[in-house]
Amino acid sequence: MKVKLILPALLEATDPGFRPIKYALFPPLGLAALAGYLDPDDEVSLEDEHVMPLHLEDRPDLVVMSVYITSAKRAYRIADAYRARGVHVALGGLHVSSRPDEAALHADSIFIGPGEDTWPTFLADLRRGEPAARYISRRRTLGGAPPIRRDLFDRRRYLCPNSIVVSRGCPHHCDFCYKDAFYEGGVSFYTQAVDRALAEIERMPGRHVYFLDDHLLASPRFATALFDGMRGMGRLFQGASTVDAVLRPGLLERAAEAGMRSVFVGLETINPTNLALHAKRQNLARDYEAAIRRVHDLAIMVNASFVFGLDDDGPDVFDRTVDWAVSQSIETATFHIMTPYPGTALHGRVVAEGRITDTDWDHYDTRHVVYRPKRLTPDELLAGYRRAYRDFYAWGSILRGAAGQASIHQKARHLAYAGGWKRLEPLWDAILRSRRVSAMLPLLEATLDAYGRARARTGGTGSLASVPGNGVEVAPDR
Repeated sequence: MKVKLILPALLEATDPGFRPIKYALFPPLGLAALAGYLDPDDEVSLEDEHVMPLHLEDRPDLVVMSVYITSAKRAYRIADAYRARGVHVALGGLHVSSRPDEAALHADSIFIGPGEDTWPTFLADLRRGEPAARYISRRRTLGGAPPIRRDLFDRRRYLCPNSIVVSRGCPHHCDFCYKDAFYEGGVSFYTQAVDRALAEIERMPGRHVYFLDDHLLASPRFATALFDGMRGMGRLFQGASTVDAVLRPGLLERAAEAGMRSVFVGLETINPTNLALHAKRQNLARDYEAAIRRVHDLAIMVNASFVFGLDDDGPDVFDRTVDWAVSQSIETATFHIMTPYPGTALHGRVVAEGRITDTDWDHYDTRHVVYRPKRLTPDELLAGYRRAYRDFYAWGSILRGAAGQASIHQKARHLAYAGGWKRLEPLWDAILRSRRVSAMLPLLEATLDAYGRARARTGGTGSLASVPGNGVEVAPDR
């Protein structure tokens, strides 16, 4: 059987002004995981439109696509073209799970939820000539899943080819989380066996590993065993966590000893009222400043995420958030406009309140305002979002944030990452457009390696004695 796996480009990645660095970070692990279930004699190819042109004139037996909301229109056009040539098309991913009836109009088979249980069933049905139109995930486990087919993607095209997912989902249920619909109807968080995760890490070349899990520290038992197993491997890695997990005694220390150098934390808002309104309970009554200090004391960088336009946000939210983030010496930050994704509790509430103003999925990218905010005008929200990026990554802010770091090495790293990520972005984009991604990786790794050696010399505190004390699933999206 000839199988073609396609990751269609997100809408913005087809625009001339898009940010190549964002879309060349990680290979499509979800599709590569699906390929692991195929038979050895199946002919399989994988095309990621973010880093290569698609070849759409062929006629395989099966085309499989992972669909995100802002790639939906592109995916549907590709699907319709293949179906017109008699090719069986299967669609899965976050958007398919949140809008199955819409996706079913463009597919022969759709997948709702993760695919560990449904994908093997589908393959067996297809080989018998009896594929179903809809497969709904009920059993959630990673036991028995085959290895990811990493041979299918070209490592040289990605900035972070050593990416890995060792768990699925998240135990929390924030009302704006797009992935809640994906895990509806079953267990929302589960992990690999620790030994298997460690074996996959061992097989990766180089030193650097990028965990793409929604919440790497969600299970203290699993995370503790994972970090204990990684200690001594000589790896450097990044992962995602929540504030409450960062504050949990002992766990972050184990992560740092195992090689964690950057953690992504969904702070979302510095307004406690918003946390309660949007069910971000894991952040309620948590000391954000203590969490940031704890991360920095272990010489780990912070990549913080913030959302603007929450129900209690007023016109002052942008400047207050940026000023606070800079004062905490947060190395990098991502800002988002609140987006009521279909399938979320937020979407249902905003629809019921008659506040949706735009139903074009192309605009559901956290960069457009698609609803009517409660305490802001749409223009104020859009302008404030853009200003937050400008002000946080201004050289003055970067220098002020670096000054608040504890050691010379942390100050230098702050400048390198905050400045390099945004201020030097045109340079990175030029390299990416020239398909010289592999030329960027040594620079990034050298920066982390140098800091790792400095940290080891100071006993893991990240502070030098001479210096005063002053961050998929089988088949969702990427």
